[in-house]
Amino acid sequence: MSLTFDEYGRPFIIIKEQGEKSRAKGLPAQKQNIQAAKAVARTLSSSLGPKGMDKMLVSPDGEVIITNDGATILEKMEIHHQTAKLLAELSASQDNEIGDGTTGVVVLAGALLEQAQILLDKGIHAVRIADGFDQACETCVSYLADISDTVEFSRDNLQPLLD
Repeated sequence: MSLTFDEYGRPFIIIKEQGEKSRAKGLPAQKQNIQAAKAVARTLSSSLGPKGMDKMLVSPDGEVIITNDGATILEKMEIHHQTAKLLAELSASQDNEIGDGTTGVVVLAGALLEQAQILLDKGIHAVRIADGFDQACETCVSYLADISDTVEFSRDNLQPLLD
């Protein structure tokens, strides 16, 4: 804080806000990011599935929306944290590309981040955790390729689909 004078001789105080704010770095920053993303995932998890609960959203102008669609919930939420915004963008991307599974991808990402936080608490480095997730993804994709079947059918012959 410092005292200075303007061009008319009037005093005013300059307060440096950045000096009061502390910026999280390293592991605490990673944990804060994970907590923000998990909060968004927890919000959506109760609306997942056929028995999912509806959410009532009230906009600042008083408009009320009741829905259990994850994409709509994330679109109407005012998310300020950057990591939590990434989950909203993930849901929007899923909606644009496939049109379904918007809630599922956010809940899955939240579950993966929850497991990552457990590993971070055990002292495992974030890069090693990410490498482990990559290896797990490759293993899952190769297993799905091994167990997949091709079903040949045509418009005239739908019996293989029924079988």
